[in-house]
Amino acid sequence: MRNCFSKSRSHSTRKLDHRSFKFNAARHCNTGTLATAGYGTALGIVRSLHAQGSLDRVYFTETRPYNQGARLTAYELLTEEIPAHLVCDSAVSALLRSDPMIRAIVVGADRVAANGDTANKIGTYQLAITARYHGCQFIVAAPTTSVDLHTKSGADIVIEERDEAEILVQTGFERQGVLEGRLERVEVQVAPVGTRAWNPSFDITPAELISAIVTERGVVVKQPGGSEFDMA
Repeated sequence: MRNCFSKSRSHSTRKLDHRSFKFNAARHCNTGTLATAGYGTALGIVRSLHAQGSLDRVYFTETRPYNQGARLTAYELLTEEIPAHLVCDSAVSALLRSDPMIRAIVVGADRVAANGDTANKIGTYQLAITARYHGCQFIVAAPTTSVDLHTKSGADIVIEERDEAEILVQTGFERQGVLEGRLERVEVQVAPVGTRAWNPSFDITPAELISAIVTERGVVVKQPGGSEFDMA
């Protein structure tokens, strides 16, 4: 995987056209070594940009409700000593408005349909919408094994609905214990007992909102004037 995505990260950094200046990027969920057992997909692009000296800093979302960003991505960025800031999922639009140095949002994918529609962690779709409004590139990074040519479009992808308790109850480590070197996992009831919740695990980002799809084979872009990709 590392060898495959060492190629894709060079493709993607050329797509970002960073040249001789530094810029910021934003990302969602976790797509690094912990998720891919290799260099990483979307987080691999961030690592590559940092290694080349082209990245000023990366903003990453907490990725509710399971907090993969706050728990996993934060750990990897700290370990790699990549300048980074954690932001609430709901703060990204305000972030893009306030920081014109953000040139791209980079995400992974759980499945990519033949036309480029992409299923990914819930919250990805709204990031693509705000990226389009603010003039940022929205880049999907995924291995070719995530490309499903038998799925014509995102309309054919069934979205799993997970246990509502993932929203109503939060888990983490007791803070004082962490400061003292003890890891004591606790559950906290966030919403009143009896509250109902809707908890889809993924959403579908239409190909129209995606700037490019990066795989280990290269960068896939749309034909001039086109709204979809040809992933074949």
